[in-house]
Amino acid sequence: MSVELAVTPKGPYSLALSARFASDATRTVRDGIVTQLLSVDGRIEIARARQAPSGAVTVTADSVEGAERLRWLLALDDDHSPFLERVRGDAFLGRASRELRGLRPVRVATVAQSLLRAFCGQLIEAKRARRLEQTIIRTLCAPGTERLHVAPTAAELGALSPAQLRQLGLHARRGASLVRLCRSLDLERLRDHPTDAVIRRLERERGLGPWSVGVVCLEGLGRWDHGLVGDLGLIKLLRAMRGRPVEGWETAELLEPYGEFAGIASVYMLTGFARGLLSFDAAAAA
Repeated sequence: MSVELAVTPKGPYSLALSARFASDATRTVRDGIVTQLLSVDGRIEIARARQAPSGAVTVTADSVEGAERLRWLLALDDDHSPFLERVRGDAFLGRASRELRGLRPVRVATVAQSLLRAFCGQLIEAKRARRLEQTIIRTLCAPGTERLHVAPTAAELGALSPAQLRQLGLHARRGASLVRLCRSLDLERLRDHPTDAVIRRLERERGLGPWSVGVVCLEGLGRWDHGLVGDLGLIKLLRAMRGRPVEGWETAELLEPYGEFAGIASVYMLTGFARGLLSFDAAAAA
């Protein structure tokens, strides 16, 4: 028997905008419907979400646990109004915050998947990184309906050898770091620790820098207070602003003004840049 939840998101929320690029090996977004494959207490379940014109989001799943899991993945209860209020008059992000006000970062189903995503995405183009992540998940993880697979666990990734990951396309050094972390660290328990502690713990590991930690915080833990320093999109943005080549570490200067909202500010910058909603001249003047 399926379960249906009617959820009124807290604060402004657009499922279409938030989930526009969320399709991966574990979920699809088609015709306004998010379909997510989940592992719930050892069972494989399908959960779906759609948003009505009224703004209400209907979540259906095979169990209450599955419905609540998708509710969290879509950040339906995480009101980002304080961020919008803070940047409403911002010279750089103000227009983007007004025109994209329903945008929230969505999450992945396991912290292990966010770590895999981080290693796949290091220093390569986003589409290529996503294809690599999909290849690894589809090879490793249990399939369900609609050609979807459940998200990987740390145990599953840790059971691989770096050589196996290399055969699937992940650089040998990154594969070795991923396997080591999955074997030595209880990734899901990172949810129990404050962001500062998570950052300190992860940045001690070889192969993990600020951008990778940002991916884990934003997509694995659902935290908005650590930005995507070094993101290739932010590098392109800063290069366009300054008219010269820039280094990844320099992008921290873009995020520093937004403090505890640096993570969600990263998402608004990247989307705003892609849509021509950022004011370079105003930012330079400020």
